[in-house]
Amino acid sequence: MPIFAYNMPMTKLLEKGIEAVRSLPADRQDMAGELLLGLATSQQQYGLTPEQIEDVKLAMAEADRGEFASDEDMTKAWKKFGL
Repeated sequence: MPIFAYNMPMTKLLEKGIEAVRSLPADRQDMAGELLLGLATSQQQYGLTPEQIEDVKLAMAEADRGEFASDEDMTKAWKKFGL
């Protein structure tokens, strides 16, 4: 693993977050990296409401448990919207 030198110290919370991300599977690490890079390079300020953050957490937990809509459920949903 490469060793990096940082010019600026990280906050304790960021250090804890990065340490937690290290234990995730590669696809989740990539997702976290994309989010961090987006935050670091973005000139615009975007943010989720607390309710949206909770919805994302719930959706990720459902996905982690393998709780996805069946093909039949998706077909019904598409038909409902005329697709």
